[in-house]
Amino acid sequence: MKCTFVSIIILLLAGISASIQREAEQARIVELTLHPAKTPEPVHRYQLFPKTEQLRDANAAPLYEKAIQSLPKNFQREQVSEWVRNPLEELPLEQARLTLQQHESTMQLLEQAAKCKHCNWPDSEVDEDQLMEGLSKYRQIIYILALQTRLQIAQGQYAKAIDTLQTSFAMAKRLAVAPTLIQGLIGISTAAFMCQQLEQFVQGTDAPNLYWALQNLPRPLVDLTEKIELESPDIRRKVRLQMDRLDRHVAALQCIEAMRLYAAKNGEFPDDLSNITDVAIPDDPAIEKPFMYHRTGSKAILEAPAPEGATAKYAMRYELKLKNE
Repeated sequence: MKCTFVSIIILLLAGISASIQREAEQARIVELTLHPAKTPEPVHRYQLFPKTEQLRDANAAPLYEKAIQSLPKNFQREQVSEWVRNPLEELPLEQARLTLQQHESTMQLLEQAAKCKHCNWPDSEVDEDQLMEGLSKYRQIIYILALQTRLQIAQGQYAKAIDTLQTSFAMAKRLAVAPTLIQGLIGISTAAFMCQQLEQFVQGTDAPNLYWALQNLPRPLVDLTEKIELESPDIRRKVRLQMDRLDRHVAALQCIEAMRLYAAKNGEFPDDLSNITDVAIPDDPAIEKPFMYHRTGSKAILEAPAPEGATAKYAMRYELKLKNE
């Protein structure tokens, strides 16, 4: 059973993530072209996770179940996977809009669920066939969330894109308290997928700065600590690596947003991250050390090594360019 379960975990992490992030045995390298972005007014205007005072006294779990049931059956996964993998400027806007139109009822249910105060999942046994069926359906939901975010970014609808990101991160967090570890891992994959959409967001010409929104996300973003207590040491290690990689991704994006703040004030990237004094620069949570950073002319590199005992694919590198207009 343990071997089968580990196989499901590997399939989950590869199957959902591989469409955008290739699981190669090397560091993930991302090239971003950034525009300077000042502090929003008010500072906490944008949120990537619902505020407690905005939640209604309701249970999100039945809404997520209804969202699963409402999914259309003629989903063109390979086509949508290509749209969310290719450069944003290649997104066929009208085709994407029509695809999203077919998922309108699903999206409405997900948005309603994100605004619920509680998420009490039914405590029932789930067999492997049900897990695999659920994995396929959640994969469809993740792709649709990513596609809607990308379409909104492409159209300059940044406030709407933030709402979709908020819906996505809320679902990711709620899956962490679902009965099975596999659901929690889907939560990690959801959040990781949407962090990649944030990489598109921060490149928008007029995209607002999300430094404080990223700072306000829960840490860990998806916490599976209790779920892995009784698992084998190997599974605990693998899950912990996924949790740390997700939190590293969020922290790196927060550093990038701090750099956009600095550029708005100074017209260039900092020579060193310590030159950024208006906001705090987060450490890399995967190794509890500062991110590595250096500037070469108009370009900057932000990177982090693989954690001890992990393969090179757990390293990351951002190659950044600044575009002043």
